[in-house]
Amino acid sequence: MNKMHTNRIERADLLRVENPARYVGGERGAVVKSEVLSQIQEAGRTDYVRFAYCFPDIYEIGMSNLALVILYHLLNEIPYVYCERAFSPWKDMDAIMRDRNIPLSSLETRTPLSEFDVVGFSLQYEMCYTNVLQMLDLSGIPFFSSDRKEDDPIVIAGGPVVYNAE
Repeated sequence: MNKMHTNRIERADLLRVENPARYVGGERGAVVKSEVLSQIQEAGRTDYVRFAYCFPDIYEIGMSNLALVILYHLLNEIPYVYCERAFSPWKDMDAIMRDRNIPLSSLETRTPLSEFDVVGFSLQYEMCYTNVLQMLDLSGIPFFSSDRKEDDPIVIAGGPVVYNAE
């Protein structure tokens, strides 16, 4: 999937938003397997899965969710899974990203979500439904699976509000 994206969040962008720490990553407990992934890719292996764990709310809300923290670490304990996190940007960063055509990317390696194998959403409450659409839109991933191509990620969702009441 190695698509080239040159538009990235820059320092000047971070200085224009309310809380820049939401977008920088590198915090204690973050798992980065990029060196191992690079070695596997260079060897021509394809037996791995790049998983974008998406929380459709801002960073502070998502990281206070114990399920996210637990699942993130459990997924990264699987040797062939490379799980990275992404959160819904606040309206100030959303405007910058749309203005500069910056794709929504993971915190760990700044990989655009459209380059992952799987994009998984953790839906904890109904108010996040529209944020899923925002995140897909910022990622350039079509809303409908019928509109996605072979090289687009598989989109899945889980959590307490992912059910059919009928």
